[in-house]
Amino acid sequence: MKRFELRDRIHTLDAEDDCEEITRILTTQEFPWDMTQALGLALYRTYAVPSVGELLADTHEFTERTQRRYDDTALVLNDIMEHGFGPGRGRAALRRMNQMHRSYDISNEDYLYVLSTFVVMPVVWLNDYGYGWRRLSEHEIAANTNYYRKLGKHMAIKHIPQTYAEFYELFDSYELEHFAFTEGGRAVSDATLELMVSFYPSWQRPLVRPFTKALLDDRLIKAFDYPEPSRIWRKLSSGALKLRAKIVRRMPPREEPSWARDNPNIVSYPDGYSPSRIGTFPKGCPVPHGMLTEELPQTGGRVAAPGHTLDPEDSLSGGAQK
Repeated sequence: MKRFELRDRIHTLDAEDDCEEITRILTTQEFPWDMTQALGLALYRTYAVPSVGELLADTHEFTERTQRRYDDTALVLNDIMEHGFGPGRGRAALRRMNQMHRSYDISNEDYLYVLSTFVVMPVVWLNDYGYGWRRLSEHEIAANTNYYRKLGKHMAIKHIPQTYAEFYELFDSYELEHFAFTEGGRAVSDATLELMVSFYPSWQRPLVRPFTKALLDDRLIKAFDYPEPSRIWRKLSSGALKLRAKIVRRMPPREEPSWARDNPNIVSYPDGYSPSRIGTFPKGCPVPHGMLTEELPQTGGRVAAPGHTLDPEDSLSGGAQK
């Protein structure tokens, strides 16, 4: 396969009718590492919205079970992307995500903002920051936008923007209006950064912390009340990622998709998982039949008891974590 063969294939597909296939190729073959970083940063940004950051802190899930929540988020979104919105594993993951969200009082405006981060941040990372081995084309941006518009409709989000430009306007204006420091948002941010740092060998961690914070823009630094990164760290971080992009550009394309379940940093389900049985089960959230659970003392919600993530009849086919 030639380096630009996947790009050329994408441009034979329709940006609306084939948006799921195009987004799968972009996310799992053309830019698997970059998309992981961009979408991770997208979710991270949401902590700076007080209503989101405080809610996540109040559940204690993102501060006390950060690894599990990281894994659940990646795997649920992966199963939706891999298997689609139709009957089967993808729909089960979508239903599980909606069950969790609907257990809380989340405004449509916050839903829209979170959705906008998924549309905007890959373009910012790859094109605006220049961290991608190539730029996304307008055709690819339109297809990725259409994919997340479809996801938003399945989440029953109202007033979804039509175009990338409209999403960017929503994204930008919402952050300018709502970003602010809260103790809860800062706590969730700290826990997430510590998890990211833990993915690296211990001897690298003193360097990874300032490197990572140097990638945060001024809005995030201010919202989380972090010290301003030095100009040297800003240049080192940006330069390292741009150098990586030049190296990746000269590498052969990935012929097989890289799915979230293949990520060595996802470790919560070594024996496999069912998308309908991962995640949290707070009050009011349906608990799957047959699952043994235990109460969370902080919230009164329930989660699967240790060793009872799966029932014997649950199928691990169709992309289960091994």
